[in-house]
Amino acid sequence: MTRGADPAPALRLRGVSKSFARGRDRVHAVRDVDLEIGEGEVVAVLGPNGAGKTTTLDMVLGLTEPSSGEIEVFGLAPRRAVDAGRISAVLQTGGLLRDLTVEETVRVIASTFETSQPVAEVMERAGISSLARRKVSKCSGGEQQRLRFALALLPDPDLLVLDEPTAGMDVAARRDFWATMHAEAAQGRTVVFATHYLEEANTFAERIVLLSEGSVVADDTTEAIRARATGRVVAADVDPAHDEELRSLPGVHSVARQGRRVTVLAADSDALARSILLDLGGHDLEITTGSLDEAFIALTSPRDQSTTKSAQGDPR
Repeated sequence: MTRGADPAPALRLRGVSKSFARGRDRVHAVRDVDLEIGEGEVVAVLGPNGAGKTTTLDMVLGLTEPSSGEIEVFGLAPRRAVDAGRISAVLQTGGLLRDLTVEETVRVIASTFETSQPVAEVMERAGISSLARRKVSKCSGGEQQRLRFALALLPDPDLLVLDEPTAGMDVAARRDFWATMHAEAAQGRTVVFATHYLEEANTFAERIVLLSEGSVVADDTTEAIRARATGRVVAADVDPAHDEELRSLPGVHSVARQGRRVTVLAADSDALARSILLDLGGHDLEITTGSLDEAFIALTSPRDQSTTKSAQGDPR
């Protein structure tokens, strides 16, 4: 069934922050996040450990409240959206009873909804029909993730939130899982997922939101982020005395050094190469194409790190 249009965006965050008490200090996990995701979008949320990904998704699911700001899911407060079956999630851990079989687990959870999708149907869509009689305790990590996916489909949600959905899966299982998710997205379902696998974001997502230190540092298509953040990598032998000059050059995102060899990530490699050779006395210069991994590092490196210059895009 193709999902109908909704007047409100699938997800809207306005000035959302979250902090926790730690002794006498407060830890700021999420800082003033503004984000809007339209119906039918497929969005990857990326960031290093501690960037605020899981905390943000927990707030979207109503599992915790923001310290400030507002969150709406199809115009509803997160808990109301969950109760209405508009949003569902596949989380990394928890939520499974080890002594039940796979099918028993799906039937028990289905019974908690006023209306739910047929058990056999969601098991088939999640690829776990062959595991129906297997105890949850005997399922691999990847099989348990597929079971969680089946449970998430029961209320027929309009928005699926996936937190590291392929954790514990091998390469083949990850490929099969994303083939299933492609089919779900083709029906107009909105999908928001956090992942450590950059290739998953590159292959599956239409849009990437990058978080660093609790803030959105980039929000765009994969191609646009790569073009803006990576440019090309220039490596050369340059006197360390010129490092500050390198960091101050236009379009430079990061500077890393090993002895006399310096590696610079920059948007305009030609201009950088000219400066290194003509102005800074560099030699043995090499230019290579940047990768999504390098974009990730360039955009999410700590802002106070002396070897990195921020290349933030305009957060939405």
